[in-house]
Amino acid sequence: MLTWLKPYINLARIDRPIGTWLLLFPCWWSLALAELSLGQVIPNPNYLLLFIVGAFVMRGAGCTWNDIVDRDYDAKVKRTASRPIPSGQVSVAQAMVFAVMLSLIGLAVLLSFNRFTIFLAMASLALVAIYPFAKRYTHWPQFVLGLGFNWGALVGWSAVTGSVSATPLVLYAGSIAWTLGYDTIYAHQDRADDLKIGVNSTAIRFGEATKTWVAGFYGLAIVLWAAAGWLAGAKLFFFIGLAFAAFHFLWQVTTLNINDAANCLERFKSNRTIGIIVFVAICAEMFSNMR
Repeated sequence: MLTWLKPYINLARIDRPIGTWLLLFPCWWSLALAELSLGQVIPNPNYLLLFIVGAFVMRGAGCTWNDIVDRDYDAKVKRTASRPIPSGQVSVAQAMVFAVMLSLIGLAVLLSFNRFTIFLAMASLALVAIYPFAKRYTHWPQFVLGLGFNWGALVGWSAVTGSVSATPLVLYAGSIAWTLGYDTIYAHQDRADDLKIGVNSTAIRFGEATKTWVAGFYGLAIVLWAAAGWLAGAKLFFFIGLAFAAFHFLWQVTTLNINDAANCLERFKSNRTIGIIVFVAICAEMFSNMR
């Protein structure tokens, strides 16, 4: 086993794929909705694959950049102190080279799309760059994360159409609300440590009212996703799928224990199920066009 590779696997969170899934799904949803609006019966398989590769490498690059910026904070938090940079397994210079290499792979993937999509996707890098600093100045770093993490809701649509319209913008807004919900849950794992070292989060901002806020964000996500589907021409199958997603959100909120880190992590990870449900719902709607 190449032991030197393990710190880089950890740096890119390859061993924790949930982040890649959460980055990928808005891309797939948007792509599928664009194809649905054009009367296609399946999403473009080549684009689906390109988005997988893009999400994988860009999530790794983003995590590496985040760890570079947050290395001093991570060293003070029990859950993150063993990460490659604060533990000394990887130097800042090595991590920066690694992030650049991943970004170049992402650029190679991006060049497969139309010119508008290339520039649109590159614009998201500004959000990636500022995200690690958000927790220092605002209680809403989860909102900044949502802005960047769901940019694929715009890119998937533009990859098919070469433009952006109301449909992907509404999908994007709904996906930001989704991120505000699931990342608030995630942030409760570090709430006590964050308070000690002086960084902010929506978990700290909402406190004991977290369930109410998360329910509101998830409810808003369902409403906006429904609107995006309607704008794209979705009908029965899509909305049945959204009903299943709503029930899953209900389970998350009603069983959430913000004082139990394991409980929070389980509910955070379960959002992969949300991504699958919504994508399958869109695909089912597309398949129905074969009749």
